[in-house]
Amino acid sequence: MPSSQPITILVADDHAVVRQGVCTLLEADGRCTVVGQARNGREALELARSLRPNVILMDIAMPVLNGLEATRQILAANPTARVLILSAHSDDAYVKRSIEAGATGFIEKQLPINSLIKAILEVAKGNSFFSSAVVRRLHADSDLPVGRDGLPSATGNSLTPRESAVLQLISEGGSNKQMAADFGISIKTIEKHRQHLMEKLHIHDTAGLTRYAIAQGVIESSVQATTE
Repeated sequence: MPSSQPITILVADDHAVVRQGVCTLLEADGRCTVVGQARNGREALELARSLRPNVILMDIAMPVLNGLEATRQILAANPTARVLILSAHSDDAYVKRSIEAGATGFIEKQLPINSLIKAILEVAKGNSFFSSAVVRRLHADSDLPVGRDGLPSATGNSLTPRESAVLQLISEGGSNKQMAADFGISIKTIEKHRQHLMEKLHIHDTAGLTRYAIAQGVIESSVQATTE
């Protein structure tokens, strides 16, 4: 990308104040231009396909479709897309899931704007960027995937995109009827997805699925699921 051209950014965050604040700060820098804003993972997926921005700034915990699954689906459709995770949470489960989803970088929301700009510039150039705190933990934790260069490397994920989306909606308390309407499929098909999830994960109730989703960083622990 020519250096004279501003970096096009898609910002995905379900908190309007955070999203709009980030957009204002990025636009003020002059090297970035925000071409779209998404309130959830599904909007991020649609806008990434239509706008094809240089960098997608992605929150993790969002409704409808979380940022990790949105990242996975964006990259499946466009392997050259560059996704930078911007999250309030940087514990190992979130970092590991971000790497597995294929994110190019990870930076905490608590860091100053100049750190975010630096991350965006690096990601836009085709490099990886992880905050110093994340990198230190990656080197200290043998369970987190790290490549030969010392930077995170992606691994696979056992759930299909549809299974991951169903898992999130179940964990958020969605009913079979609601999920069927969201996906445009029958309730019976949703029930099959639910059953396949439980069989694949060896989990036998909704509470167990919710605990798994929290542990894997699919949803935040503050999200409470209700049984049908």
